[in-house]
Amino acid sequence: MDKNTKIAFLGLGSMGAPMARRVLAAGYPLTVWNRSTTRALAFAGAAVGSGTDTARDAGVVAAGWGDGGATVKVVDSPADAVRDADVVITMLADPAAVREVVGAFASSLRPGAVLIDASTVGPEVVGELAKLLPADITLIDAPVMGSVDRAASGELLLMVGGDADPVLPLLELFGTVNRTGAVGSGAALKLVLINAVINGVAVVAEAMALADSLGLPEAQVKAALATSPLAGLAGRAFAEGVYFPVRLAAKDVALATAAADLPVAQAVHDRLTAHPEASNEDLGQIVKHFRQP
Repeated sequence: MDKNTKIAFLGLGSMGAPMARRVLAAGYPLTVWNRSTTRALAFAGAAVGSGTDTARDAGVVAAGWGDGGATVKVVDSPADAVRDADVVITMLADPAAVREVVGAFASSLRPGAVLIDASTVGPEVVGELAKLLPADITLIDAPVMGSVDRAASGELLLMVGGDADPVLPLLELFGTVNRTGAVGSGAALKLVLINAVINGVAVVAEAMALADSLGLPEAQVKAALATSPLAGLAGRAFAEGVYFPVRLAAKDVALATAAADLPVAQAVHDRLTAHPEASNEDLGQIVKHFRQP
């Protein structure tokens, strides 16, 4: 790869936007698409400021230049986003969104392009994507561990399946690359890791509920958890400045329970979905909901 490699980034949500900013900051020509064009324009405006020009031409909604001289374009369809791209990155919410968006642009990909799917969708959906793509397209699954803070600082952990050698410099912008093997293996390992975290946070939440019932002071329990084998999970449960919506956590647990018989995970899923008022809150906020009588 060199700095003339054209990158398309589709999905500018809480994780996608900071990841896309790192691509632009590294000097790559960047084209972005988001289901909400307003969000995409806000991303471009924040990235390039007053250098953004409105220019509805061949699907381009706006274009401009970043501080390092790299261009950013906002387009109004997935097909327009990928048409000239050498590398396409998708960071989308769930399997339905991935199927829809990749299906919308698959026939518009340049011959020899690389598609990196960073979404958390599981290996079965990655296999479906492979069937949607032309034979000369390289598919890499690269879901990530870490929240918005680590996305912004380039400290994510990437589980990468497939032939990632040609795009390693790009992937390393986002954090540490863990090569997992064949296409789909990254998606599989991500499900294992994220479900361990989600289930663990639920255990911490119930531990706090038990402590309440036993009349123990909150500060004492938190301090004890911080020095226990559950320290990492407790740190995530009480973390600030992070954002992983409960609704997406429930989605990830549902993917896992569809793949294997997981009674504990199923119970956690039931608890997560029992609090619809928390669906857009960070996963750590389930602690307060579990503690309510």
